[in-house]
Amino acid sequence: MIRYLVTVYLVMASFSLSGQDSVKTLSASQVMQLVKQYHPVAKQAAILIEKAKADITIARGGFDPLFYNSNAQKTFDGTDYYQYNRPELSVPTWFGIEVVAGLENLSGSRTDPTETIGETSYFGVSVPLAKNLLIDKRRAVLQTAKIFRQASEVERKNIINNLLLDAMKSYWYWMQHYQVYKILNDAVQINEKRFELVKTGFRLGDRPAIDTTEALTQLQNFQVMRENAWMQFQNAGLELSVFLWTTDDKSFVLPADVVPADEDKLLTITSADLPVLNELLEATVKNHPELLMYNFKLDALNVEKKLKFQQLLPTLNFRYNQLGKGYDVLKTATGPLFENNYQYGLSFGIPLRLSEGRGEYRKAKLKIAETKLDQNLKQLQVQTKVKSYFNELVALKNQLAVQEKAYRNYLALQRAEETRFQVGESSLFLVNTRENKALEALQKLQGLRTKYLVTVNALQWAAGLLVN
Repeated sequence: MIRYLVTVYLVMASFSLSGQDSVKTLSASQVMQLVKQYHPVAKQAAILIEKAKADITIARGGFDPLFYNSNAQKTFDGTDYYQYNRPELSVPTWFGIEVVAGLENLSGSRTDPTETIGETSYFGVSVPLAKNLLIDKRRAVLQTAKIFRQASEVERKNIINNLLLDAMKSYWYWMQHYQVYKILNDAVQINEKRFELVKTGFRLGDRPAIDTTEALTQLQNFQVMRENAWMQFQNAGLELSVFLWTTDDKSFVLPADVVPADEDKLLTITSADLPVLNELLEATVKNHPELLMYNFKLDALNVEKKLKFQQLLPTLNFRYNQLGKGYDVLKTATGPLFENNYQYGLSFGIPLRLSEGRGEYRKAKLKIAETKLDQNLKQLQVQTKVKSYFNELVALKNQLAVQEKAYRNYLALQRAEETRFQVGESSLFLVNTRENKALEALQKLQGLRTKYLVTVNALQWAAGLLVN
């Protein structure tokens, strides 16, 4: 319980205090930071990198030195045929050459005449001269594992990029519902005062009784709308809480007294500069995780293509061992190579039709061509999506400019109607009507502002830049 309380405090510590100490605010940047650090999906994305590192370790196992020991003995009808023991150490290298060293001990009366009786030692190499010279399966697996290790970083960014899009959308809608609640709360307070003034006017004989009913009806309407707005604000907070987690992987419910901190952004939207579309498209091609993944996939396919090409080459392997008497090959093995105390072998083989090799190599090239077509298509789709969100952003900015003017006009009409009402030239019904229109315009303005901020994040997401 203590640990849980500590982690809850750590999350709450990220909430800044503004105005009174009792009012906690949560900003968009804080939400993004919390999501990237503590959300389970973000942590799973980090595990992808660790798994890719483990795959590299597995692939390096193909180059681990191998110790092998062969031991055999045969005795039959009282005759000691042979006793044989051969420990050997084999060290594969990156260049396809395999270095071997070993000891042999052979004794008995019925041994193979090609084998050397007694204690011997050897040191040698095995070299592929055609197939597997430039690349083999071990090197291909390791190269591919390293490529996928780099790709795992990009895949992590892609996962977080998608995650942040949903998180920020929830944040901005949470802010919108808060703004609507504030608007209606202000309207309730204004109408409470108006209702009291109308009642006072009725008692003094300046207002008819029906005006009190009119004022009360307007007040009650706004009270109902305020309660509904508060409920929607709380529900939006619950949806945002889905993206908020503590350090020990426990979900965190956003307290009711936490409010959005980025309200100033709503007032500066129309004055903010739009991004340059061409620069955004260039950044998309260079940085979008889904496009970068195709580059890594092509790199891996090129490694596979090189490996498949080896099947078109003949198998030509050379093995040479320098032999020595006893267990010290360095002292007893003297003289030039291929002169004395040596053993070598040369093996050659090739399929006469190369059907499998030709088919595998052609298939590898077709995979590359197929992937390039997918890459071109994906790039077009991503750029089209960026252009679409950019056009939507431009349209929303123009709509916001018009809606702000419309709201100011509705507000001016409301003020004018209130003035006429005060001098007895209008009715409370017309004042309420003007007020309703002004509030509708203001709520629509807040909705457009929210949609604009959501579209800004969607544009960053489409360009693959939201995670940066």
